[in-house]
Amino acid sequence: MAQNRYKAIVAGQTYTIIGQESKQHMDMVTALVNEQLNEIMSLSPGITQEKATMLLAINAVSDQLKKQEALMKLEKQQNTLEGQAAHNLELENRIKKIEAIEAEAKEIMRKNGKENVPIRNHVEAQQIVNENRKREIQKRAANK
Repeated sequence: MAQNRYKAIVAGQTYTIIGQESKQHMDMVTALVNEQLNEIMSLSPGITQEKATMLLAINAVSDQLKKQEALMKLEKQQNTLEGQAAHNLELENRIKKIEAIEAEAKEIMRKNGKENVPIRNHVEAQQIVNENRKREIQKRAANK
């Protein structure tokens, strides 16, 4: 990426900053630094500019660490949610397969004139489907 040169004025001092950020971004950074520096100096009138600058740096690093911790927590939550979503998708696919087997079993029962016989669960439905397939295979083998 292109490197940009930016002249920042902080507490009356001019600094040349080289980086990839836009001028608008650096304008906001410079304004915020000056605002926070002025706030520190107004809260502690006897503090030197050097000490105020150090406090500002400490506050900035503290804020950065808090934001990094929050980001890591959010990333962990995102990973958990993605895992749950994948698990939910897997369960949905299983349910669709079970529903398809149950529908096939009901159709088999209907063709055999037993549509009024209840299918109690998916295991029973699978057994009906398996038995029907077994009979079909046996019929084909007998017809050869």
